[in-house]
Amino acid sequence: MYMLGIDIGTSCAKCLAITRDGRVAARISQEYPLLTPRPGWAEQDPAWWVKAAFDSIRRIWDVSGIRPEEIDGISFSGQMHGLVPLGRKGQVLRKSILWCDQRTAPQCREIEEKAGGRNALLEMTNNVMLPGYTGGKILWLLQEEPECFRKMTVFLCPKDYLRYCLTGEICMDVSEASGTGLFDTRNRRWCTRLTESLGLSPSLFPPVLESTAPAGKVTKEAAARTGLLEGTPCYAGGGDAVVQSFGSGLIREGRVGVVIGTAGNVSMGFTRYTPNPEGKLQAFCGVTPGSYMSFGATQTAGGALRWFRDELCGDIRARAELEDADAFDLMSAMAESSPPGAGGVVFAPYLSGERCPWPDPDARGVLYGLSLNTTQGDMIRAVMEGIVYSLRQIVEIYRSFTVVNSAAASGGGAKGELFLRMQADILGVPVVTLSGASEGGAYGAALIAGIGAGWYRTAEEAVSVLRTEREILPKEENRAAYEKAFRLYSQIYPALKDVFHGR
Repeated sequence: MYMLGIDIGTSCAKCLAITRDGRVAARISQEYPLLTPRPGWAEQDPAWWVKAAFDSIRRIWDVSGIRPEEIDGISFSGQMHGLVPLGRKGQVLRKSILWCDQRTAPQCREIEEKAGGRNALLEMTNNVMLPGYTGGKILWLLQEEPECFRKMTVFLCPKDYLRYCLTGEICMDVSEASGTGLFDTRNRRWCTRLTESLGLSPSLFPPVLESTAPAGKVTKEAAARTGLLEGTPCYAGGGDAVVQSFGSGLIREGRVGVVIGTAGNVSMGFTRYTPNPEGKLQAFCGVTPGSYMSFGATQTAGGALRWFRDELCGDIRARAELEDADAFDLMSAMAESSPPGAGGVVFAPYLSGERCPWPDPDARGVLYGLSLNTTQGDMIRAVMEGIVYSLRQIVEIYRSFTVVNSAAASGGGAKGELFLRMQADILGVPVVTLSGASEGGAYGAALIAGIGAGWYRTAEEAVSVLRTEREILPKEENRAAYEKAFRLYSQIYPALKDVFHGR
């Protein structure tokens, strides 16, 4: 028998099947576009997610030999914070406004003011209101597209909309609800004191469930489109950052998870509610009752390296095409020709603003320290190092109130030896990669389905199927160079903040 995990990412939908011992039996993904109708805006049509997910499920049967009756359950992961407004008949009223959209800074300030200030907001939700969060998007819709807002009867987030299309059930899990910025994470319920201060009707907010709770069954219509059996049980799932961290074994203090994807994040699991001083981190409910997960997210991580490849490495892309090679592999080899510290070049990856520790949508990327001696390899290495420096700043926040003794790497940053080496040396702790963790949120979602269906009795039992694949120990001889570069990196945003804001 198998569990199915489905992840609605920013660039693709991914579907995978796992066995009880955690082995991945099949995986399929399908891409879709990202719309940027204005600078700083990011949108997608929810129909793209559904088609990509349904097509991926149908392809699972063809590539794996798995039969629909062998699926014990399904759960979900997805890009967090996206707003999907639904009308009276469950129809989508406009394209979804995504997590990376930066249009709502004014609305976020208004929410903080109406809450009574930042400290009052933290007391209510344990989070500040970031432009990426869903709360600001709802207020933006009210103010900028009032006709659409008037027609909205409820809102969902991306993976919740997919689950709705599979089951016909309207609901949201506690981790996803946490990421709206309108949720009382301590008590795991909507923060009505806050929503009422914003003039938002309680009816707009869907029922919330724990991630492992039953959340409907596959309908006859969805079964016809996917090949799944009608009645296959579905479980609520969670936001991708939470689910991917769970799928990396992060269920208690000590180990951080480091994800380098399009964006980046550092996370840690907690078995108790933990206050979020100054709101520097994002504090969400975890995937099992009573558990919590906190994050520091960076707006641009691997996306910065992709940008550098696409815009400034045309020669490398041409060579890769000629040699039938991967351009990123060639870039990594060039970066290795540069020493730790990149010859004095430092890169700040604020290409689309920043979230932690500088929540500033106006921050912009900086390549500092160029000279006539700077090589292309230096610049590539500086981009890679800058991504890890941005993540180390988040690790330092954790170190201010708890112990960090190791890191579990996943995402694109876990695939290359150089990126792993940089993480160990710059963070100063052993870095491990774990089986399944590289599969992202879809793997964690499948484990959640396993808990919901009774395969595993506890979160500990579920993550026990993970196996350590690699362990990279920090090199003491690289420490001095990285400490010097990190100190310089940490000065860039404070020094340029007024420049970013045109002052």
